[in-house]
Amino acid sequence: MSIDLKPFLPLSVAAQHILLALSDEDRHGYGIMQEVASQSGGKYKMGSGTLYDNLEKLIDQGLVAESLRRSTKDDPRRRYYRLTAFGRHVFSAEIARLEGVVREAKLRLRGARPKEVL
Repeated sequence: MSIDLKPFLPLSVAAQHILLALSDEDRHGYGIMQEVASQSGGKYKMGSGTLYDNLEKLIDQGLVAESLRRSTKDDPRRRYYRLTAFGRHVFSAEIARLEGVVREAKLRLRGARPKEVL
């Protein structure tokens, strides 16, 4: 049985960055914000409001879940988040969608002619 992923796509830019940050390890909120800044070369800095609003939505959709991971040196109130198997599936579909957009853009730009200046 195949699940229809159309209701989940396209992902917002914030959701893309959050899922990317969680794709290789569980992270707490501040760790997600640091990873997003790092993966974007500092060009996209996510505030805590944006992060937690998006995390809540991603959790409700089943793409992200709270992790049981805790570090002995961490504040016990710190929550970690993880990408679910379904979240990984949706994120993979989003990557394929974006690859299609880039492929189409490259084809169109190759055939584009510069506009003449009047």
